[in-house]
Amino acid sequence: MTIIRSAIIAASLLAVPAAMAGGDAEAGRVKANTCMGCHGIPGYTNAYPTYRVPKLGGQSEGLIVAALKAYKSGERPHATMRAQAANLSDQDMADIAAYLTQAAIHPDGKPGDGANSELAQAQTCTACHGPNGAKPITPDYPVLAGQHRNYLVHALKEYKSGQRKNPIMAGQIAALSEEDIKTLAAYFSSQQSPLYTPRIPEHAGK
Repeated sequence: MTIIRSAIIAASLLAVPAAMAGGDAEAGRVKANTCMGCHGIPGYTNAYPTYRVPKLGGQSEGLIVAALKAYKSGERPHATMRAQAANLSDQDMADIAAYLTQAAIHPDGKPGDGANSELAQAQTCTACHGPNGAKPITPDYPVLAGQHRNYLVHALKEYKSGQRKNPIMAGQIAALSEEDIKTLAAYFSSQQSPLYTPRIPEHAGK
């Protein structure tokens, strides 16, 4: 399979269904306390398998809510995330997402400032994810630019193995090679990005 084919697949690779909006950011500031124990620490690493937890600041509310719903339903296979999402209501998810999309930037977790180089084979991805994967055309698609490289690799491998269940990806990801995945992850992780690690709320732990 060519890298061009890989780039086409990447456009829908990390997409998730549309989600509800209308969250209360102030309520979400309290509800997101537990989330910030991992996502509020720049470069925080998941214990096993080992990869950096994704940056949430800069993603859309719809994307965050849809991801939480996928963990709650079991469509995404992360034990800790599933446990965290299990008791969240739709409103809880909307509130958390509303907060995370406007949370202050962690002083040690500034937006990505990687090289704005071009990879011709990845141009097809921009149809959905925007220039260099930084500006998706719809909130159903995540920002890929500046996301941690090993997290992108991890996510792609979970789609390939079927651990992440997505009907669009089911028949497409199987042909991606290990090298295809690494090449795409390396490219998108190096791009200039709006993503960042949110600052832990001052009230956390009180």
